[in-house]
Amino acid sequence: MTGVEAEKGRQGVAEGMDLGLLGDSVGPAVRHLRNLLTARIVAAYEPYGLRSGSHSTMALIAANPGCSQSEIARNLGMDKSIVVAIVDDLEKRDLAERQRSTEDRRRNALMLTDKGRALMLELDNLGRSVEAPIREALSPQEVEQLISLVRRAIDALMACEAE
Repeated sequence: MTGVEAEKGRQGVAEGMDLGLLGDSVGPAVRHLRNLLTARIVAAYEPYGLRSGSHSTMALIAANPGCSQSEIARNLGMDKSIVVAIVDDLEKRDLAERQRSTEDRRRNALMLTDKGRALMLELDNLGRSVEAPIREALSPQEVEQLISLVRRAIDALMACEAE
């Protein structure tokens, strides 16, 4: 990276503010992106009255039928008690159901209902519309690379926690 490119990376969006040390710091950049996306997603999902994290929880359950609440919490980086509250809410709305695991009676196996699957797809379409400016600003390869790099960063931090 040239000095000019590095300097451009240090400029903030608002009023050309110099980001100083934050210009090449991962945490503040990811937090800023997350905050912008979260505010827009919360607004888009608000008419549904679902708890934050419901769509992500439903998506993981759909992709992993029979998974546990602990697995959901670990893969979303959420506290287990929050996932329990989300699943309670999904279950009350007939969007998901808990079944006793056949392998471990202490564990609940999670499944989406047909109603839950339909709502998950509807929310996914809304979420993609929120992400549209990002997908329009980046090429498909860059979007894929962005997601890949973020996932690698998550894996690296999770590996440190496991040690």
